[in-house]
Amino acid sequence: MEDWRGAWYVPCLASLETLQELCRKENLRCKSIGITKRSLKSYEVEYLCDYKVEEGKEYYLVKWKGWPESSNTWEPEKHLNCPLLLQNFLSDKNEYLSQMSEGKTLKVRNHIKALKPAIADYVVKKAKQRIALQRWKEELNRKKNHKAMILVENTVDLEGPPLNFYYINEYKPAPGINVLNGITTGCECADCPAEKCCPKEAGFILAYNKRKKLTIQPGLPIYECNSYCRCGPDCPNRIVQKGTPYSLCIFRTNNGRGWGVKTLQKIKTNSFVMEYVGEVITSEEAERRGQHYDNQGNTYLFDLDYDSDEFTVDAARYGNVSHFVNHSCDPNLQVFNVFIDNLDLRLPRIALFSTRTIKAGEELTFDYQMKGSIDLSSDSADGLSPSKKRIRTVCKCGAVCCRGYLN
Repeated sequence: MEDWRGAWYVPCLASLETLQELCRKENLRCKSIGITKRSLKSYEVEYLCDYKVEEGKEYYLVKWKGWPESSNTWEPEKHLNCPLLLQNFLSDKNEYLSQMSEGKTLKVRNHIKALKPAIADYVVKKAKQRIALQRWKEELNRKKNHKAMILVENTVDLEGPPLNFYYINEYKPAPGINVLNGITTGCECADCPAEKCCPKEAGFILAYNKRKKLTIQPGLPIYECNSYCRCGPDCPNRIVQKGTPYSLCIFRTNNGRGWGVKTLQKIKTNSFVMEYVGEVITSEEAERRGQHYDNQGNTYLFDLDYDSDEFTVDAARYGNVSHFVNHSCDPNLQVFNVFIDNLDLRLPRIALFSTRTIKAGEELTFDYQMKGSIDLSSDSADGLSPSKKRIRTVCKCGAVCCRGYLN
């Protein structure tokens, strides 16, 4: 049986430069590596690599878009029509010098003849990172199925996009697991909610008010109208299924917590923010994977224990924006179990709702130990909880009420 860690993808062994040279040789276009119809026949500055002064003239080493680094050339500044790239170059250079000064008085030389190799190396790495993050942002926005935008930002370090993460919009069931139970009926309401609407048929109350805000307590399930219901897309009981309505930014945290997520818009209390998706696996498989994740200090396994503990969601490699949401002991998001086109109580969908007003620019967090009930301290509470961990991971949330550990 093949190890699950080695069965996800086969990386390309050729370098970007090799691929670009092959494309040019065969006259092939490939947008993902910068080879377009335009760049096959023209020269466009991709980024600036170095700087020098010769005979009183300033020169920049240019990386041409779609051309390998072996084709880099020194060009006088007056020939360059790329003010933003020049600004990035100077900003990255000053950022490196600032980091090296470490609080000491920085001696600025206004007439340098050439950059030190370490500075040029840093500038190139930042330029490559900027391009990689831009491509990642474009990929995420191509794959998402909601209207709101996803942005990416790293002003902290040289970390680029995660290499082993695949964006999905809904559960990815492992072989043998059916996340759709073949529901063939829905409500007959012309204007939900009505007497026979989906929540009431399931024995619960409607989860939303007319302003589409959550009204039920944690621990209670949400039953939304499904694809067989008579009501239309504007039904007030169709919220989670429409995807996140807010533009979000995946950003690099500055306190060692890796990537995080912040909202770019104000979010009102009791609003749906995002769904937590990943690969749906058996609890036995989750236990096996958990051994590996423990050693890495990762926490991506969530038990679907609303009714039983047969299945777990693993968002380590397959997931959406929620993959990057950090833990907090004082979170602004709460977990709820949702049923739409699948009424199997063993397989609820996981939705994150705001617990208070969240300002634009504020980081989004939820409690990795959060239970789907009012009493968050109760170990016996039903709902959604992370898989039990064997190695304790130190918490860095910084909340006043921080418990010290993620698990």
